Amino acid sequence: MKKYRLWLKASINLLPCLYLCLHAHATLSVPVLSGQEAQVPEYEGKVNAPDFPEGMEWINTDKPISLRDLRGKVVILDFWTYCCINCIHIIPDLKKLEAKYPNELVVIGVHSAKFTGERESANIRQAVLRYGIEHPVVNDNQMQVWSQYAVRAWPTLILIDPTGKVVGYHSGEGIYDIFDRAVQGIINTFDPRGLIDRKPLALKLEKERKLPSVLNFPGKVLADETSGLLFIADSNHHRIVVLRLKDGSFYDVIGGGARGKKDGNFDQAAFANPQGMAFDAQKRKLYIADTDNHAIRAADLEKRSVETLAGTGEQTKVYPGRAGAGKATALNSPWDVVLHQETLYIAMAGSHQLWRLNLKTLQVQPHAGTGREAVIDGSNDTCALAQPSGITTDGEKLYFADSEVSCIRMSDIDPRGKTETLVGGDLFEFGDIDSVGREARLQHPLCVVYHDGMLYVADTYNNKIKRLDPKTKRIETFVGTGAEGMTDGLKATFDEPGGISYAHGKLYVADTNNHLIRVIDLKTKQTSALQIKGMEKLIPKVVKESAPAIDLPVQTLAPGEGALRLHVLLPLGYKFNDIAPTRARVHLQNAATAEGKTEWEIVNPAFPLTLPIRLNSQGSAQIEVDLTLYYCESGKEALCFVKEARLKQPLTISANATQTEASIEFAVKIETQEKKP
Repeated sequence: MKKYRLWLKASINLLPCLYLCLHAHATLSVPVLSGQEAQVPEYEGKVNAPDFPEGMEWINTDKPISLRDLRGKVVILDFWTYCCINCIHIIPDLKKLEAKYPNELVVIGVHSAKFTGERESANIRQAVLRYGIEHPVVNDNQMQVWSQYAVRAWPTLILIDPTGKVVGYHSGEGIYDIFDRAVQGIINTFDPRGLIDRKPLALKLEKERKLPSVLNFPGKVLADETSGLLFIADSNHHRIVVLRLKDGSFYDVIGGGARGKKDGNFDQAAFANPQGMAFDAQKRKLYIADTDNHAIRAADLEKRSVETLAGTGEQTKVYPGRAGAGKATALNSPWDVVLHQETLYIAMAGSHQLWRLNLKTLQVQPHAGTGREAVIDGSNDTCALAQPSGITTDGEKLYFADSEVSCIRMSDIDPRGKTETLVGGDLFEFGDIDSVGREARLQHPLCVVYHDGMLYVADTYNNKIKRLDPKTKRIETFVGTGAEGMTDGLKATFDEPGGISYAHGKLYVADTNNHLIRVIDLKTKQTSALQIKGMEKLIPKVVKESAPAIDLPVQTLAPGEGALRLHVLLPLGYKFNDIAPTRARVHLQNAATAEGKTEWEIVNPAFPLTLPIRLNSQGSAQIEVDLTLYYCESGKEALCFVKEARLKQPLTISANATQTEASIEFAVKIETQEKKP
């Protein structure tokens, strides 16, 4: 085999998410793809890559994959867990590699879960959709593949050549340059020998069977009593939805719906996975943690314009982050914000810190945390945090959900103050225990809100809302049985709630995986789903532009007076949404109605719909039908979906024909999805 050398570079900030001492029985020893301008030893290709065990569950493919099936491909195994911010950070690098080597490279995600909730394939499937992952993912919930490859950290990537030999591995972020050089080197070595297989890998992606919904993985929610507005981070639609609190009716949309980073008016502005928000009702300004753009944005509701206040649009490469002018300072996955006086406090998940942005000077700087990932109490400048993802304040203290250590913690607003843990354990101490202080257990909480002396916590992976008394440090389940689902009433169920806010005696919850906002009455503990009025105004442009054209078989009709019968069939268990206007637009070419019209638009039609038409004496005609359908699961009016389709029905008009009615039928198909227990 031809020898080649790979030059690799690493930086101190490119550290793995977490280190484990578990599974210490190493079964594989391979070169490390890392080091300060280090040179990897010459590669001889002597180590066979262990194959995937049988019986494992796969995502983004309709059948299991074997490494034997991938001979001729360069393969990267990405060991990840979907809670891990560092794992999230390398997804864009993997996408770039897949785009550069579309026919030579195959990425396989090996999901080796940290948290109990992450072991379920249904939850991993939701994460795959949330993060836009389009390569196969295997559920390694028993850590079998992890052990076979002697992995010690998330994320870790294993590189395999076209003959099934292991080249080496790398743990941590900043992987693009390293693997770009390595993949190119492997191709250069094996291509001259005819050992590169460029046949595309046939996949069945999860996104192909996901129903388009009005909200798409909403991450955070903000209820503002003063303005009477409800702000929803419609995260995977890359926009902010604004409703009226009093009735859930449409008010505005901030962002065009396409992923990107662009300032300007609301219709043109672009975000990337926006999360937490804070609102200044007096100035009518909404501050937004634009997470995947690593930026803080401001939306002026009066001017209907968006501007960037902090962040360059790129993740910082500096560790730890440094103070500086807002727009000139790179940030690291800001996940939530809270406003106090003229300062915006930021839960900077990617750097494991709290930051603050002075809204007068637009200077941004760390507030608490060294950047080390751990749960260490102490002064704000010496403490350690772990992926803070939700933040609130009582005006004296900052309270935050430190998600990776499953803790709720408290920091002084005074930067000379201290940080302490209220409830929770450590990096690998999590669960679902209502108790006091460090004896209590949560599971990856993502948000917290303060109201009337209490903290309400979105205990995300436990699918519960909990209440914490910051004085006594006692936390208890407030609402939620803990089961995954979408059940209203006193025995409510949720699916990874990621945001929580308060207004007028109610808690508003971003029920992320259910694509809903849930409302909890603080007194009765009754839970209901928010009914959005005017949801037809919330169809993102990206959905509108993707409506497929369906060419139907030719029908032969007799000339003269006739009819068009249009029928839309919903699957069993679904119904049309009563508060959103389903529309059918009918356009006829080379034909006219008895009234001389060639186009109708019918709002909320009763199907089957019959319209009179008059056909020409000979030749051909065509009927085009544009459908915008709003439908819901029966009994779950808030869990609604949108379907757009364009139907093209060609007609042949013949004097020999006897049929006078054109019949068009459209059935909404919902592929059977995995049911959660």
